[in-house]
Amino acid sequence: MDVTSTTAAGTTAAGTTATTAAAAKATSSVAAKLNAETFLTLFMTQLKNQDPTKPMDGTEYVSQLATLSQVEQATQTNKKLDSLLTSSFLDQADSIVGRTISSADGTTSGTVQSVKVTGDGALATLTDGRTVLLQSGVSVS
Repeated sequence: MDVTSTTAAGTTAAGTTATTAAAAKATSSVAAKLNAETFLTLFMTQLKNQDPTKPMDGTEYVSQLATLSQVEQATQTNKKLDSLLTSSFLDQADSIVGRTISSADGTTSGTVQSVKVTGDGALATLTDGRTVLLQSGVSVS
């Protein structure tokens, strides 16, 4: 039995979880770009360049700190979601090794030799060397 995981920017899941995984991956990349360090850099630049005769309102300051907290929480949530999806998907992949699958369009079928988790989803390698992307419509018997 051969089940492997290749993590790139994030891994995704097959079938009904593919849409969720794609959304998580997109959100994760946005959160990665807007991390706490970026926010603090922008915030400090704003503080350095503010007009001393019109300092930042305390309410605005608190609002921006709350935004920082939200960015940090979103980043941590996305990391945990990526990990959970990978774990869930590997469990699913383990259950199809040795079983027969047919592609969604019905053109490819065979016994699954191994499954590789990639950024595009799970890729099942059949005993004859052909591959099938595990997605909605793939049948397992």
